[in-house]
Amino acid sequence: MKNQSFIKKLGYAINGFIYAVKTEHNMRRHLAAAILAVAVFAWRQPSAIWWALIVLCIALVWAAELINSAVEGLIDHLHPEIHPQIGHIKDMLAGMVLVFSLAAVVVGVLGLYSTL
Repeated sequence: MKNQSFIKKLGYAINGFIYAVKTEHNMRRHLAAAILAVAVFAWRQPSAIWWALIVLCIALVWAAELINSAVEGLIDHLHPEIHPQIGHIKDMLAGMVLVFSLAAVVVGVLGLYSTL
């Protein structure tokens, strides 16, 4: 896999994102929330800094969900049996997504509030 072209690597990354959207319910929820946030921001037209912050938040939530899904998939493949410690690890991964999601909501509300 080393020394492949940038275009080929970009294709793998896009395929990974598409696979996550197709197979992960929460990824579809985050995608819908992102579309809604962009639509509301387009309507309210906040300053460029708020656009930058909301785009950054969207990217962080998506990245966290991708990490969560990837690690959970790997754990399930390597250790399909139920184990308390694995349950805690999965809970922590979900907690990571929750923290980023709540921060994104706060940034979105503050961005909208700034346009009043």
